[in-house]
Formats: sequence, C-alpha cells, structure tokens
Amino acid sequence: MPTVLNRYATPFITGLFLISLISGVALFFHWGSSWFRGMHEWLSLVLIVPFVLHIWKNWRAMMNYFKRAPMFLALAISLVAALAFAIPAAMQPSGAVRGGPPQFAIAQAMFDAPLGTVAPVFGLTEHEALAKLGATTIGQSLTQIAEAQGSSAASLAQELMKPAK
Repeated sequence: MPTVLNRYATPFITGLFLISLISGVALFFHWGSSWFRGMHEWLSLVLIVPFVLHIWKNWRAMMNYFKRAPMFLALAISLVAALAFAIPAAMQPSGAVRGGPPQFAIAQAMFDAPLGTVAPVFGLTEHEALAKLGATTIGQSLTQIAEAQGSSAASLAQELMKPAK
C-alpha cells in the first residue's frame, strides 16, 4: 500500500466518523437538519473509501477477529438492531405515511385534501382559493393542482397565504 494511503486511512476514518457522529446526533434531535442532512449523507458515503483502505491495511489483524466469538456476536447484534428498524418499515403498506416530524404529516395531509376542504384553513372561501390558484375544480388537492401546473404544493400553499391585493 502506498505510504500516503497507509498514513491517512485511519486519520480520515476518525475525522469522517466524528462528522458522521455529530451530524447523526443533530439529525436525530432535529437540530439544524437542513445543515446536517447533506453533510451526513455524503460524507458517510465518503467514509467508505478510508474504511476499505483501513481494512486492506489491517487485513491480517481483521482476519484474527473472525477467529473469535466477539466479532460474530457484535455482527449478529448489529444485524438484529438493523432488522428491528428495517422489518417494521418493510411491513408498512406502500401508501403508508412515513415517520418524521408531525408537522410534515399535517402539511402533507393538507396538500392531499380537496381544495374546498383546505381553503378555510387559509381564511378563504372555496371560490377565492380557486381564483388565487387558477384551478378549475374544488375537488382537486393542492398536490393535483401543482402537478397540473408544473409547480409544487408548497408554493401553492404560499400563494394561498398571500394577502389579497
């Protein structure tokens, strides 16, 4: 292994792991999610490269771990922990609402409800909402209207919140 790779694999694992650790904790507690999401996803993928180099550098020592029970026990416990999250998610019906902050679920329910039902939430009558959005049917949802207009439901909701001119 070239000296540069040999010298930097473990330090990069340490640095990228610390970034993954801090960003993961921040995401778990919903602190600055917009700052940390991309960082966590991308740099966790980058972490794979020094990890592979580290395994390559320490191959013999790594193989010695597989001669003892603690490695198999740790891997088994890790697999069970992963399955505890994966199985319930896989068992949900395809249209089920995903987890996350409740305000996201509320917003999605509003986006998917008929415009006639949602208009009063914005302080509008059904016809005022139709006029603001240029929609044709009260029975359409913000999501359906947005798709037809090549827009997003969130931008249409912002339009509904604007004061009348």
